Amino acid sequence: MRAVQIERFGEPGEVLTLTERPLPEPGPGQVRIRLLLSPIHNHDLAIVRGVYGYRPSLPATPGTEGVGRVDALGPGVTGWEIGQRVAVSGGQQVWAEYFLADPAQLIPVPEQVSDETASQLLAMPLSALMLLDDLNLQAGQWLAINAANGAIGRLANLLARDRGLRVLNVVRGPVSVRTLRELGFDPVVDTETDGWTQQALAATDGAPILRAVDQVGGPVGGAMLSLLAPRGELISFGALSGRPLTLDPGALIFKQAVVKGFWGGKRVEEIGAQRRGALIAELIDLAARGVLRLEVEAVYPLDRAAEAAKASETPGRNAKIALSGS
Repeated sequence: MRAVQIERFGEPGEVLTLTERPLPEPGPGQVRIRLLLSPIHNHDLAIVRGVYGYRPSLPATPGTEGVGRVDALGPGVTGWEIGQRVAVSGGQQVWAEYFLADPAQLIPVPEQVSDETASQLLAMPLSALMLLDDLNLQAGQWLAINAANGAIGRLANLLARDRGLRVLNVVRGPVSVRTLRELGFDPVVDTETDGWTQQALAATDGAPILRAVDQVGGPVGGAMLSLLAPRGELISFGALSGRPLTLDPGALIFKQAVVKGFWGGKRVEEIGAQRRGALIAELIDLAARGVLRLEVEAVYPLDRAAEAAKASETPGRNAKIALSGS
C-alpha cells in the first residue's frame, strides 16, 4: 500500500515523500481503517518539522485526523462493522491508504455528514469547543481572537454564536476582513490599519473584552493584551508567526492579567470521557443538522503530499487542504 513518509524532520515541501509498505494487520484491540480523506493541520506540519509537543521515531508517517471506513477488526474488537464510516482523531500514520487505530479514537459518522466535514469534525472543532468551555464566559460577554479567518477562528465564531457569546475578530489584510464579513462574522478589525487596537475597543461599544485568544505570537499576539479588560485572560493557542509572544509588562501588571497556554491534545485527556463525549455529541448534532459545515479547498493524492503541504500554508486560503486515500 502507499503511505506518506518522512525520513528526517524539516520543511514539509522538502521531506514528505511517498513509500510502499505492506498492508498493516490489526492486532488485539485495533481496527484497520481505509482512508477516505484527511485534512492537513498546522500541528501536522509542526510534527513534520519536529517542533511540536512530541517527535515521532523516524521514519514516520504523518497525519492525525481523517474520515475512513472500517476495513478489518483485530482480535477482541466488537461493536464495529466492516464498511462503517468513522471519523478518527488523535490517530497516527493517517496519511496512508490504510492505517491502524484504537477503537476509542473512532466516532461513527451519520451518512448525511459529508466526508469534508467528517474528516475535520474532531480535532479543530473539538479544540475550539473545549477552548470556549475553558474561557468560562456567559452569553453576551466578549472575547477577541486573532487569525480569526483561519479554521479555529471561524469555528470559534460559529460555536460562540450558538452559545450566545460575542466575538471580536482580529485579522491581517482587507481580504481576510471581507471574507469574515461575507460569512457574517462581525466585528472585524485589520492589524495592518493604523490604530487598529482603538478600532477594536470601539467595536464593542464599551463592553469589556474578558478573554483574548492569540494564535499568532510575536508583537501582534502581545497587542491582544491591550484589548483586555482588567483581570482579563490572554490564552496562547498558537504561534503562526513563528515568533515568541511579546508582552508589555506594564499592561500585564496593571491589568492584573493572566496569561496561559491551551493545548487541545492535552485538554482532551484532562476533561474526562464523560465531558469529551458530550462535546463530541454536540459537534455531531451540529454537523448532522447542517449548522456545522467544514469545507475543503482542494484535495491532493498521497503522492502529492509535499505539494499539498505547501498549498496548505499559502496565504489567503479559505478552507483546509486535504489528502485522499484513493
